[in-house]
Amino acid sequence: MRSSVLLIALTLCVGPLAHAVPPDVRLAQVREVLANVPLIDGHNDLPWQFRKRMDNHLGGLDLRTDLTRLDEPTHTDLARLAAGGVGGQFWSVYVPADLGRDEAVRATLEQIDVVHRLVGAYPDALALALTADDVERIHREGKVASLIGMEGGHSIGDSLATLRMMYALGARYMTLTHFKANDWADAATARPVHHGLTAFGRRVVREMNRLGMLVDLSHVSAETMRDALEASLAPVIFSHSSAYAVCPSPRNVPDDVLRSLRDNGGVIMVTFVTGFVDRRIRKHWADASAEKARLDSLYPDDPERAESELAAWRKAHPTPVTTYREVADHVDHVRKLIGVDYIGLGSDFDGIESTPKGLHDVSGYPTLLAELLRRGYTPEEVGKIAGGNVLRVMRAAEAVAAKLRADGAEPDETWYTPEPPAAAAVD
Repeated sequence: MRSSVLLIALTLCVGPLAHAVPPDVRLAQVREVLANVPLIDGHNDLPWQFRKRMDNHLGGLDLRTDLTRLDEPTHTDLARLAAGGVGGQFWSVYVPADLGRDEAVRATLEQIDVVHRLVGAYPDALALALTADDVERIHREGKVASLIGMEGGHSIGDSLATLRMMYALGARYMTLTHFKANDWADAATARPVHHGLTAFGRRVVREMNRLGMLVDLSHVSAETMRDALEASLAPVIFSHSSAYAVCPSPRNVPDDVLRSLRDNGGVIMVTFVTGFVDRRIRKHWADASAEKARLDSLYPDDPERAESELAAWRKAHPTPVTTYREVADHVDHVRKLIGVDYIGLGSDFDGIESTPKGLHDVSGYPTLLAELLRRGYTPEEVGKIAGGNVLRVMRAAEAVAAKLRADGAEPDETWYTPEPPAAAAVD
């Protein structure tokens, strides 16, 4: 039963009176919300930390211990997941985009294995989730519902059969690209090759729809976003992206695409990546990259001097500080543009080096959600952003898949064949 104090606070936390509610009361409200709605984060790279640091040996990072004490702390351990109120986590099974087809498939399988073994190693804290119902059941059991997200279409080696097998092993979303274009889709951070999706890329999207696998449009180019939204029969997600209008990074989502996302019924899971959150940091990154290129060119035979002078430049030009409030600004923009029903959270913890102040690790979600209450969001709206909207999208994707199968849709047996690069537009 909710206490009378919290009931009063929930009533006050609407409109301008929200600013008058004490911070500790807002945090108590957030705990009440997260007791009923699982907080589902769209992207955490902890499995990659096991690969990078420990060659996938789980014993090297004991999640029951305080991993903030490491020389290079992780963003994630069990105590901090509990402190953050995390009820569901898409664990990324990222592998580098420059791997060859067969190597990428093998590495992805190895990362999926890491997630399965993590769940097996901590059965009192984690449980594998395959459906929205699983997420809610596991949350009620007091555990973190562990979902699997593939980061990059290179993970399937241009094979729809491999896509199906990844789904069978538990993968419930696939990001169509990572930092570079693959054979059938363009990325946000590389020169366009296809100007969106190829015909095979559209087949990938439709096969994901048939399976019930979420189509993830983080990392893809704006052209690919638009093509995928047109092609998909089910709501899509952005697992870790923010609003381009607030911070003009190519990794963020333009307003026209956000409007299409509303029409599609999908969700953008606002990220905590500082260079995607704050335009000052985006510029600082660009300036640092330009300075490094200048120094490398100036001292091609003296890399130690180039590195020393770059360190001096960085000391003279410290990175601007961004906070959870700037993350909330992205939430505000999306809410104002298309409504609260299309927003989620996708941190990219353990895949990033810097984090916003107040969101230093997985324990920080309540701070952000309490800020939304301070800005006048209702507890119901906070619950939607925390996880309710993602559950809706998962159920919609599951329903589309069930209908397609009921209507007789068969597995797509198309073999990938190379397509010529798309011609650039002529003025």
